[in-house]
Amino acid sequence: MRRTLDTVRRDSPLIVPVASMALALAVVGASLGAIAVTKGVPLWLVTLMAALVFAGGSELLAVGMATSGAAPFAVVLGGLLLNARHLPYGLALGGMLADSGPGGRLFGSHLLVDEAVAFALAESDPHRRRRAYWAAGLTLYAVWAPSVFLGGLLGDGIGDPRALGLDAALPAGLLALVLPALRDRPTLRAVALGSTVAVVLTPVLEEGLPVLCGLFGMVAALPVTTGRSGERPEAGV
Repeated sequence: MRRTLDTVRRDSPLIVPVASMALALAVVGASLGAIAVTKGVPLWLVTLMAALVFAGGSELLAVGMATSGAAPFAVVLGGLLLNARHLPYGLALGGMLADSGPGGRLFGSHLLVDEAVAFALAESDPHRRRRAYWAAGLTLYAVWAPSVFLGGLLGDGIGDPRALGLDAALPAGLLALVLPALRDRPTLRAVALGSTVAVVLTPVLEEGLPVLCGLFGMVAALPVTTGRSGERPEAGV
């Protein structure tokens, strides 16, 4: 009992932010379910997709493209491009799941969404990082498919969260999580460049692709050389 209480006490700072993120995600999921059903997608299919894919942006893209007559190959390719950002996510957090066994690594990789990654990277201690990742990932996964199902049942009564500004809740929460990591200049340069690229391309590209292009901001974090031989690359700037 004492060990359980200690665990709850250690994890208590995560409860409020994870719950807030889950609530915002539930609104988005309900909207996805409502949009999909009103466009003719069977409720069972969009709910199954929510459980097996667990990637809101890709699911919205798939529903939009599939119901507009796009070829299946184009839908799959669009989803792959949109989720390409998970490759650097996996490189950053893959070691965290190394001792989880094959099943744990497989399911843990399924929980590799933006929010879970942000919660994990906000922690510097490896044990707290692992705990934050699993707490956020499991909570969000438990919320996502049921919210999509409920939204599909309610249909038009849900509406579009963008009309109420609710689509800004998830980005705002992610921003609050990554702000503490912007203390060193290379990271700050990368975030500034990547954000600029994403914002500039938002009116031009399909939803989700500007974020993928924002990964080019990582070049700003590369070591800066002075161009004179015999001098080491700039460090910590």
